[in-house]
Amino acid sequence: MSTLSEAELRTLFLFEKLTAEQIEWVSANGHVSDIEPGDVIVEGEPATCCYVLLSGTIALIKHSQGVEIELNRTDQRGVYAGAFQAFMGERAPAEYTSTMRAITPASFFVLDAGPLAERVREWFPMAMHLIEGVLVGMRRTSERVGERERLQALGALSAGLTHELNNPAAAAVRAVAALRERVAGMRHKLALIAGGSIPNEKLEAVVELQEKAVERAAKTPARTPLEIGDAEDEVGDWLAAHRVRDGWDVAPILVGGGLDVPWLEGVRDTVGPALLENAVRWLAYTVETEALMTEIGDSVTRISTLLGAAKQYSQMDRAPYQVVDLHDLLDSTLVMLSGKLAGLEVVREYDRSLPPVPAYAAELNQVWTNIIDNAAAAMGGAGTLTVRTRRDGLDRVLVEIGDTGPGVPPEIRKRIFEPFFTTKPFGQGTGLGLDISWRIVVNKHGGELRVDSRPGDTRFQVYLPLSPEA
Repeated sequence: MSTLSEAELRTLFLFEKLTAEQIEWVSANGHVSDIEPGDVIVEGEPATCCYVLLSGTIALIKHSQGVEIELNRTDQRGVYAGAFQAFMGERAPAEYTSTMRAITPASFFVLDAGPLAERVREWFPMAMHLIEGVLVGMRRTSERVGERERLQALGALSAGLTHELNNPAAAAVRAVAALRERVAGMRHKLALIAGGSIPNEKLEAVVELQEKAVERAAKTPARTPLEIGDAEDEVGDWLAAHRVRDGWDVAPILVGGGLDVPWLEGVRDTVGPALLENAVRWLAYTVETEALMTEIGDSVTRISTLLGAAKQYSQMDRAPYQVVDLHDLLDSTLVMLSGKLAGLEVVREYDRSLPPVPAYAAELNQVWTNIIDNAAAAMGGAGTLTVRTRRDGLDRVLVEIGDTGPGVPPEIRKRIFEPFFTTKPFGQGTGLGLDISWRIVVNKHGGELRVDSRPGDTRFQVYLPLSPEA
């Protein structure tokens, strides 16, 4: 095998500043290799050699989900590839991080990575310490700030969940207190009935009216505030005309239960004028009690739904890697972020025919959180958030999260997935949300994360494989 002379080595920018002793070592330990078109090194294989291009054209290639992505193509003499991070030892990848392919017949100066790494550390100890410090420091900073961002996100979600739980819980407490008062009033009326103030033949009619009132209250149609106000005025006037005391206080309760003037006239005809007021108040207690119990039921259901969403979001009781319904994950994330989405219109365009997807569910929830949170911030409390799902070909699904914010300017679009890059004001963003999302989608799931943006229409597109390799 041939090698290069000192003069030839100094024509390569990588070696031009070396001392005579260093050049001599490089010449003695390297060799020239002529290679036909094809792969010179392959991504993922053990990194053992360093290659410096002498002639020919090469391309650097990365693989993503079985697709080749050409990073660079060059014929510049002196460019290098291979195991040039070997001096980092265990801190650097022990495999080639990309594929180098000879496009034309090419010639390389080749050095074994191990001996070169040892020699470089001896020749440039200060430089190596500085480089290691920068690389390791950036990695640690990214990890620490990433942890901090996750904790901040967890804190925000916890605060939002607490707020969402507090509302139905407070409503249930208020309803229970009011229900206790109404039941006490009904006991008083029951005592009057037991005392014989209502004849037995009329009592049966009142009980039948009570059952019908409950049925009517359950079927009350939705009405506008104007329609409700008009109905309350009409019922209040009718009660006043029939000498029912405090009729204006009773009217909203009766109208809320769907009872109107024709229905009240039926009550009057059934029980007679003498018992009308007692019958109306008994029916009002009945209607309000049903409404309060419905409110309590709705509040408890809301609390149960929120807790179910939190459980789905955290995936605490499930395996990290599992087959999941993407719509369940998206819905749980929207529930958890509902506080931040106040004022926004949320549109779901789900393809329910999508099959389950093998995924790290909790980490995908983090991706949805980061993207939706950014979208909400971009819209500033007013706009439309659209979440779409559909199939992409035979082997992928697409989750698209769109917003109607101002968009991502073209000059920074290529940088938004870089670590620590943020457009938020100082102290409001770490610049790691989309970087973390990219690593989860691309590195951990073998998918793709893209952005398509213009003013009023920004879409983050997450492509996930249906059958990823083991």
